[in-house]
Amino acid sequence: MRSPKWWFYQLGMGLALLLAGPILLLRRGGHYRPTLRGRLGGGGGLPSQPSPPAPLPGGEGRTAKSPEGGLWLHAVSVGEVGVAATLARGLPADLALTVTTITPTGQERARAAFAGRAAVAYLPFDLGPAIDRFFKHVFPAGPPRALLLVEGDYWPLLLAEAKRRGFPVLVANGRMGDKGFRRMKKLAPLARRLLGAIDRFGVQSEADRERLIALGVGPERIAITGNLKYDTPEPSLAPELAAAVSGVAAGREILIAGSTMAGEEEALLAATTGLEARALLVLAPRHPERWGEVATLLDRSTRPYLRRSDLAAAPGSARKPAVLLLDSLGELAGLYSIASGAFIGGTLVPTGGHNPLEAARFGIPVAVGPSMHNFAEMAARFDASSAWRRVADAADLGAAFRSWLDDRDAARDLGRRGALLVEENRGAVARTLDMIRPLLERPTT
Repeated sequence: MRSPKWWFYQLGMGLALLLAGPILLLRRGGHYRPTLRGRLGGGGGLPSQPSPPAPLPGGEGRTAKSPEGGLWLHAVSVGEVGVAATLARGLPADLALTVTTITPTGQERARAAFAGRAAVAYLPFDLGPAIDRFFKHVFPAGPPRALLLVEGDYWPLLLAEAKRRGFPVLVANGRMGDKGFRRMKKLAPLARRLLGAIDRFGVQSEADRERLIALGVGPERIAITGNLKYDTPEPSLAPELAAAVSGVAAGREILIAGSTMAGEEEALLAATTGLEARALLVLAPRHPERWGEVATLLDRSTRPYLRRSDLAAAPGSARKPAVLLLDSLGELAGLYSIASGAFIGGTLVPTGGHNPLEAARFGIPVAVGPSMHNFAEMAARFDASSAWRRVADAADLGAAFRSWLDDRDAARDLGRRGALLVEENRGAVARTLDMIRPLLERPTT
């Protein structure tokens, strides 16, 4: 029986959902409507893909179940799912796993990455009835051994429910960004109670540790484990896709703009004006719902382009476009391996940036804009090592692209510094496993 103190919280949460729900369904109904059953605790998600890009240990022939004593990994979206998959490779192959996400793209990525290895579901709304249904459907044999929150995502009632049901909660790859820290400082008493529900924090850096301590978390509950993203295994690239993209490039260099956000595609078209004969621009929008929007922009620009989804059927006359629009999921990381340079999206607009490691690991030169506050500690390392190029705007980015094409030796030197930085910062998986191993070795009741 839950304490009556949660009634007011649930009333507020329910009212917020009732007010926001119709607006979200009106604007993005196709995005959210299929997820409602899972968000209401039914455990439903997207259909599993037939095979993961890189199979996880223990995935061969396993039926996705959630027996008592397994480990529950919660990953908000695509980036966190990648981190969870990296950690899962170090876990015992016979340890049952359950993975939850919040976004549909995260759900699809999880079902691909954990196919046959884990049960995958949506995290329920933070409401008592939804949480109860979730445990009934996803954990019918009893509660998990522990809940591991990837990078955070703290829901008050869910954390209280973990205590009520008797399983610990840990954070892996935790970070406390500028915005989150300022917000929690303003609500210090509430933040202290919220974070007090976490049994153990594994954080990326000393700065994250210091901020948690400032919010009232005891130092004994915090371990600096490093950033798991440095330990991500090398992504695969289907040979037929590599051949097709190289064929479209037709002897030109390949420049990739990965995880772009609204407002950046225009800047990239401006930056590559005049380079069409020397380089193929691969545009990879961050969110699938923007693929059509970016295609419309390309139509208006009159820049010859080809969509990845039309690649196999495109006639020979259309096979030397200026732009390839990557309207697919799960292929960007592997394509960096055949690129001559990369721009990391979400950095020319104030959204906080995206992960540069997927490109840097292949030793190619990387450019980012000024907005990298979501990856502040990682950005500081790249800045200190001169392992990427900072650009201020479209003109600056265009200058970077031209310099890489004009001086391939200098471009390779920049790329090598990035690859070395990635290699030197590995080891977070082992440190994170050391943190959670006592839970894995604890006998279940």
